[in-house]
Amino acid sequence: MDKEESAPSEHEEASHYALAVGLEEDVMEDDDEEADAEVEEDNEDDEEDGEVEEDDNEDEEESTLTFKDGVNPLDLVEDGAFSDQLYQKFVGMDYEALAEKKRKALVDNRPGGSVKKVRQEDITGASMEEIMEAMNYGMQRRSRKRKKKGRRRGSKNKLTPEITRMLGDATYHYALGSYEEAIPILAEVIMKAPHLPDPYHTLGLVHHALGNEMKALNFYTIAAHLAPRDSSLWELLFDWFNTRGNTPRAIYCLSRAITADPKNINLKYCRASLYVKVGDYRKAATSYEQIVQTCPDDVEALKTAANMYKLCGQLDRSVHILEEYLKGHPTEPDLSVVDLLASMLMQNNAHNEALQHIERARLVFCSEKELPLETKVKEGICHAYLGNMEKAEMLFSALEQKNADHTDLIAKVADSFMSLEHYNSALKYYSMLKGTAEYSNGFLHVKIARCHLSSNDRVQAILCFYKALKTLENNIDARLTLASLLLEEAREEDAILLLSPPQNLDCSDLQSDKSEPWWHNGEVKLKLCHIYRAKGMPKEFVDTIYPLVREALCVESLQQKVRVKKRLTKSVLLERVKVLDDHQTDNLFCGSISVTPASDMSRANRAKKLLEKKAKVKEEKRAKAMAAGVDWQSDDSDEDPPQEIHKESPLPGLLKDKENHDLLIDLCKSLASLHRYCEALEIINLALKVTRNISSVAEELRSLGAQIAYNTPDPEHGLDCVKYIADQHPYSYAAWNCYYKVITRFDDWYARHFKFLRGKRDKLKDCAPPMIISGHHLTRKSRHQDAAREYLEAYKLLPENALINLCVGTALINLALGLRLQNKHQSVAQGLAFLYNNLQLCENSQEALYNLARAFHHVGLVTLAAVYYQHVLAIHQKDCPLPKLPHENPESAENLLPGYCDLRREAAFNLHLIYKKSGAVDLARMVLRDHCTF
Repeated sequence: MDKEESAPSEHEEASHYALAVGLEEDVMEDDDEEADAEVEEDNEDDEEDGEVEEDDNEDEEESTLTFKDGVNPLDLVEDGAFSDQLYQKFVGMDYEALAEKKRKALVDNRPGGSVKKVRQEDITGASMEEIMEAMNYGMQRRSRKRKKKGRRRGSKNKLTPEITRMLGDATYHYALGSYEEAIPILAEVIMKAPHLPDPYHTLGLVHHALGNEMKALNFYTIAAHLAPRDSSLWELLFDWFNTRGNTPRAIYCLSRAITADPKNINLKYCRASLYVKVGDYRKAATSYEQIVQTCPDDVEALKTAANMYKLCGQLDRSVHILEEYLKGHPTEPDLSVVDLLASMLMQNNAHNEALQHIERARLVFCSEKELPLETKVKEGICHAYLGNMEKAEMLFSALEQKNADHTDLIAKVADSFMSLEHYNSALKYYSMLKGTAEYSNGFLHVKIARCHLSSNDRVQAILCFYKALKTLENNIDARLTLASLLLEEAREEDAILLLSPPQNLDCSDLQSDKSEPWWHNGEVKLKLCHIYRAKGMPKEFVDTIYPLVREALCVESLQQKVRVKKRLTKSVLLERVKVLDDHQTDNLFCGSISVTPASDMSRANRAKKLLEKKAKVKEEKRAKAMAAGVDWQSDDSDEDPPQEIHKESPLPGLLKDKENHDLLIDLCKSLASLHRYCEALEIINLALKVTRNISSVAEELRSLGAQIAYNTPDPEHGLDCVKYIADQHPYSYAAWNCYYKVITRFDDWYARHFKFLRGKRDKLKDCAPPMIISGHHLTRKSRHQDAAREYLEAYKLLPENALINLCVGTALINLALGLRLQNKHQSVAQGLAFLYNNLQLCENSQEALYNLARAFHHVGLVTLAAVYYQHVLAIHQKDCPLPKLPHENPESAENLLPGYCDLRREAAFNLHLIYKKSGAVDLARMVLRDHCTF
């Protein structure tokens, strides 16, 4: 091969590639169009006594591959290697050479109305008859018959005697088994006549005999492309690919063989079966329909085509081709076609049309023979759907005599009556199937039970369902239906026993059985938990449904997360690169048309580049590690991370049903009643992630979560609930009480909630609770001046509030006891003024009197303190209920001793301290004896 030869242009490479795969189209563009037009005009205007030979005869000798001068064709298969670039450089087109000749002939303009100029390239090497014919062009009378396009006979170069002799010698050596002697002879023939398919075919046979399968395949491929009308070559390639399981290539070769030999029905049958094998039912149906068009009497192909159209969802097309067949055979229709057409029409609910076809077939065959029993049954089913029950029963009467031989037909009739809600008739035919081997399983008992249930015969329905479950333990629908029947009959214990797991479970059986047992089914557990809830069994209710609800909420919350696009793993990339295997082997088809979609090829190329990039980076790391003297080991552990398994929710649509909302709330309440607070808060938090758009459920769940958060040892899980309630109801004292009761259980809670409270204060200037909570925190930190400032801000908003007056008074008195305050007496007087306001607002209650007495006692005014302590001792305070959180269960309150609201004991103890300090020991002892002893 001449290495100095320049590479072909892009246009030449595209043309060579298209022609190499047998695409019979003109790829000439731009300046070639004019030359092609002249060739077509010459073929139309040339006059001769005979017509131009048809394409089919000439194309058998015409090649579609052209090899450039100076290129060795054997380089295609040298050492079993092949390159796409070499292939495109090697393959040319006959059209290029033809167009070049036409351009030279069109240099001189043709005079109008004159005889065409004789072309030099047509005269050179032509016979005398052709020269005379060209000289007399246009003088003969034009033929009125339109002539066909194509090359005139004898326009191709004939084989020289030398090449014919060499081919004979090579064939002779092949026949004698002298393969090594035949190869150089055939190689020399290829160098002299590269467009001749015979040497390539013979070389393929030689290499096949030598065991060089890939070389043989490559030579067969070249021969097939050089002789595209030779069906045997394409069949040979088809057999090669088909035996090796390469179905796409086999289909491609088979299609080329069919194009070369359109009348070969066996090839079409084979291609249709391959389409069925790969699951391409649409193309299989089209192939079978083409067979029917070639052989209209091939009924099997017709029925197969109809079934293929049915499988790919084109039921109307199936009906159409069957009806067209019956129209073409009005006097002798095939009953199997009629039966298939009736089945498809019945499936499409066109029972009237199906009945018409059956009756037409009956008219044709009524004088000779009776319709088959299967067709008569379908006729009866059509009558039943159309309301002609008497006619249907008459046709079905034949089944009563032959029920043992036609169980499938009896089952179809019974199912038809079942769908028509004729349960008594359906039960009659289902009963005929009892005892048969094919219907000895539990499905027959399930159908019989449903017939009894539809007839309101619950006792028989329950018995049949029990019989069915003996063989169909994992039939969830039957088990749930039976459980509902038992509940309607007030047999709750039997229903619980039916839905509960078996008592004696064999662990070995569970390990051997890969399928999930029926008692793990979500619907079964849901039904069982409803029974427990209705019977007031909270522990059993929680144990049954809690694991299921938790798993369902976890799955649904994970599905709502935004998934970050993951990097493709190495295993996935290698799987994609496998598509390129057929294009990187030594198979000559790597240069032909690809049967792989372009999208898959593009994805495979990207995967290949990414793998090469990863390998390069890995090699660079290894080199750097070795240069640094460090032992380098490849860490491929993160290249194939475990794939995330998509889990199905055990309770799909848990939060889409109102009944399930109540179930979720009841579950949380039951968990709280059982003091399983952490589990209840976990369910609430998971549910809130999923039910953000369901405001009613979310509101109730948050209220319940706030209540549980105060009772649980770790209120962290319920903190979001109380914050949300306070945020949504900023003017509700109950909401802020709930919030304050929860956050005070944290250490240094104000640092965590300062931002939230400050935001509320800045946003809501007329909201007092955040100011009061901040003041409480500052009081706890002994920052009484800052606490008084907060309380006074709240006092400006609510001056008549008793709690705020009490807080301001205590803050000012505590401030007066500090060391840095200059006007302590003024602060004490102001504090006592606010406490007197509290006393007035509380209407001289025991608590207000005690607070005032305690303030006098605290600042050292013991005389006034003793007076107010005595007022407290004179009042008997009744116990009043403590304030509760919203939706809090009153039974959850602690058991308090009687008198928990009475402050006389506290007042008596403080008064005895005053008496004791002043020296009145007897008086102090008397106060303790009267009020602090039982």
